[in-house]
Order: sequence, then C-alpha cells, then structure tokens
Amino acid sequence: MTILRTGIDLVEIERFESAVRRHGARFLERVFTTQELAEVGENLASLAARFAAKEAVAKALGTGIGPVRWQEIEILRGPARQPALNLHGAASQLAQELELENWSISLSHTHTHAIALAVALS
Repeated sequence: MTILRTGIDLVEIERFESAVRRHGARFLERVFTTQELAEVGENLASLAARFAAKEAVAKALGTGIGPVRWQEIEILRGPARQPALNLHGAASQLAQELELENWSISLSHTHTHAIALAVALS
C-alpha cells in the first residue's frame, strides 16, 4: 500500500527577518546547515523559504520541529537547481520507520511571504 504524507508551511518574511536581526548568526547556525548557508548566502527570502520547507517536512513526518532538529532536515539545490531534500539523524530514522522513500519539495516566495510544500510517498 502506498502511503502519502504532506506538509505545508507559510512564513512571513518580515517576521523571519526580525528573528535573524534579534538572534543573528546564532539563529541561522541553529536552523541551517553550513552547506545551506553557503548556497543561499544572505538572501533572507530564500532562507525563509527553506525554513518553511523544514517545517513542511517535519509536518509530513508527523512530528513538527521538536523531536526532529532543524539541521536534520536539509534543503539544498539539486542538479537542475530544484530543491533537494536530505534527511539526517532522527528525521532520517523516522522517514525510514514510516517507509517514506520518495519526497518532492516545492518552495516559493514573494516580497512578503515564503511558502513550502512537502509530499512524501512510500
């Protein structure tokens, strides 16, 4: 039987920027991997979209952020610059337990909002 799990998240970019201003590098380094930060640089709208993607993946896993840590969900660029998901640690283990093998991630943003959708199939 095929299992379908979905997650979606919407982020206000202004609110995300405010968190970055308040907490600086500490916030960014807690949420994003070194490679994610290297790929995106200081593009806060793109970082907000990846933040939304991490939330969407955690929702698809059925946990939300908490049991799964931010950096265990990594959103990088694939060969055609499409979003590519890498799961590590507890996130990877949970996906294996749920038999979620195929993922599709979609991200978008405007000047004010970032949105992400995660779809997982067994």
